[in-house]
Amino acid sequence: MGDKTRMMNLDAKIYVAGHRGLVGSAIVRELREAGYKNLVLRTRAELNLASEAAVRGFFAIERPEYVFLAAAKVGGILANSRYPAEFIFQNLSIQTNVVESAYRTGVHRLLFLGSSCIYPKLAVQPMEESALLSGPLEPTNRPYALAKIAGIEMCWAYNRQYGTRNLAVMPTNLYGPGDNYDSETSHVIPALIRNLHECKINHRSEAVIWGTGRPRREFLYSDDLASACVFLMNLDKASFDSLVSSQSETPIVNVGYGKDQTILELAERIAQVVGFQGALSFDSSKPDGAPQKLLDTSLLSSLGWHPQTPLRQGLEMAYEEFLATHAVSPVIKMTSSAGTRPPTFHRLAGPR
Repeated sequence: MGDKTRMMNLDAKIYVAGHRGLVGSAIVRELREAGYKNLVLRTRAELNLASEAAVRGFFAIERPEYVFLAAAKVGGILANSRYPAEFIFQNLSIQTNVVESAYRTGVHRLLFLGSSCIYPKLAVQPMEESALLSGPLEPTNRPYALAKIAGIEMCWAYNRQYGTRNLAVMPTNLYGPGDNYDSETSHVIPALIRNLHECKINHRSEAVIWGTGRPRREFLYSDDLASACVFLMNLDKASFDSLVSSQSETPIVNVGYGKDQTILELAERIAQVVGFQGALSFDSSKPDGAPQKLLDTSLLSSLGWHPQTPLRQGLEMAYEEFLATHAVSPVIKMTSSAGTRPPTFHRLAGPR
């Protein structure tokens, strides 16, 4: 991006909240590659974003000019089902504290990262930004979705009342470097990569996957999302204000890849990348989530941004990173005292 179109000067003070997460780390990489050096970064141990006093003190001292709010508690269907109170409390606390402090210290622009789960479970596909609040949410992640909707509403309310420039970005399902491969809290792609890899190295003949395999999902490589976020924050004043200054339309922009596939098709692709040649079976007693979640990205496309990473290429890069950072040794196959092998069941987290 040339200097004529760059709204954030290279020496601008930029705070990336959640810089160690999947999205935040990608944004930091994108900013550094673009030449930004004045980045303000804090770990969770250094700054508790759920603490109002801590966040106010941080903003009062650092006074960043631009804020990327990528910090959040996230997880797949299993984590959302087990910890609904944590998902709504922590996300409400983080975003409330950051948006309020950004307003109080005169932040020029703030970008709030939401999620495609804000849209109704049975929304018309592909989902336009106007679909927000047009129907019931998917029950399995309702607390998380409601927290994100509250964040969008807060950004819009502050824009209308205080003249702030807060923009909410709604990404589709993400994957990439720094992803969470925990067996209980990960999303579908890292869960499939880990479990199919473990099935391969332990020579198992079958992998069991949550749900029916029929839901359709769209996936975006995290570095592509970061590219879109920096692109949006660098929009010229007229273009950016057209997104955030409306009294009648929420300041949200969808970011997606533009194509989707079934979970079965996704699992087959990952099996090819990983090299797992066993059978894929589905446990239909486990929840599927929404039947389809495909974003309408025509607004972002009209502004001039398009994704660059094909799914197959992204999956290959993700698996390479998993092998370098998370791969484990084969599990020793044990037998019971009676001499028979205990049954194995591998839980591959279903779609969110």
